[in-house]
Amino acid sequence: MSPPSASPPPRRGRFAQRFTLYQLAAWLTLLALTIGHPWATVELLLLVAYVTVPILLLVRWRGWPFYPRGWFRVLVVRVTLYAQLLLPIIAAAALLGIVVGAFFHAPLAGGRWAAGVALAIAVAALTAGYIGSRWLAIRAFDVAIPDLPTALEGLRIVQISDLHVGPHIPRSFLARVRREIERFAPDLVAVTGDLVDDRSEDVAIYARFFGDLQAPLGVFAIAGNHDVYAGWDAVAGELARLTNEIVLVNDARVVRWKDAPLAIVGVGDPAGRGRGWGGSESRHVAPDVARAYAAVPAGVPVVALAHNPALWPELAARGAALTLSGHTHWGQLAIPAADWSLASLFLPHAMGISREGSSLLYVHPGTGYWGIPFRLGARPQVALLVLRRGADPAITPVS
Repeated sequence: MSPPSASPPPRRGRFAQRFTLYQLAAWLTLLALTIGHPWATVELLLLVAYVTVPILLLVRWRGWPFYPRGWFRVLVVRVTLYAQLLLPIIAAAALLGIVVGAFFHAPLAGGRWAAGVALAIAVAALTAGYIGSRWLAIRAFDVAIPDLPTALEGLRIVQISDLHVGPHIPRSFLARVRREIERFAPDLVAVTGDLVDDRSEDVAIYARFFGDLQAPLGVFAIAGNHDVYAGWDAVAGELARLTNEIVLVNDARVVRWKDAPLAIVGVGDPAGRGRGWGGSESRHVAPDVARAYAAVPAGVPVVALAHNPALWPELAARGAALTLSGHTHWGQLAIPAADWSLASLFLPHAMGISREGSSLLYVHPGTGYWGIPFRLGARPQVALLVLRRGADPAITPVS
């Protein structure tokens, strides 16, 4: 009998090994550039510790065992994210510079020059992205729906999405979002997920700006994947305690406008299926479109709220006239004129407007940001969607 073969390392173990090797290779490349400059070596080693230890602790603790306040998220988490984003760019440029410089008998000089140029370009791009993350776009659309009851003509829906509220988000920005929502005087407000960043404690900050927000037909909210990761039961409890919002998870609410009914359907998020670090405790938040539609009377037009646009085909198959989604942020890097975004590499319906038969989808670019404050071509947005009766389904930009 042959001895049992060793089982392969788990996927996470293999990833950890590769990540460690990548980190060593990248940092050693940069350390090579400091040869002959001992103080630069010390400074770089201190930077390595500053942006590596938080990763090790996060993995070891499987999350922060304390509430990360604004200063921690900005000075520790954000700096670590910036460093990890810049590391492969600068290390690759340095390595290329070393190779090219070797032909001129100056490998270190070539590496330093290339790394400096790469750093300058990257800093310029990140600065532009930071400005973009604060440059709020106000957009309005007409939504043509065949057979829309005449009484619903002109109904105004404001959508915000992916606020990712936390202590690191500027209060002035949140206050402006609130003002723009109120300026539109909407009949209904839809908050399509990722209200908070990664902690249920962040609901208190969200509620400070949006908790008393009102609209004649209500303010509706659904769960996003980050709300699930934050611990959905705790998030939902705080929303119920601190806000006036109607939270829909695989549920529907029929509202009436000028005696005409309109069903608002809210579905759960795929993160609740157990995918992700919080999903195993939140399976009741997994999407169940059939359950959500159980409360919709026959013949009533439906506006569906689904954080992840991957759920749209199933909603379209059930006849949702309009689905409002978010989640993708348009990759926070997009070329709208070319209908392209970084998220388009991973999702078929990653940005903007889509149509399938008589069903329409609008994927919101998000109102906040995730990770670092960076947006190019995908400005944060407050969107107004006005329902119209039309022969052909269409979402038409107005402004």
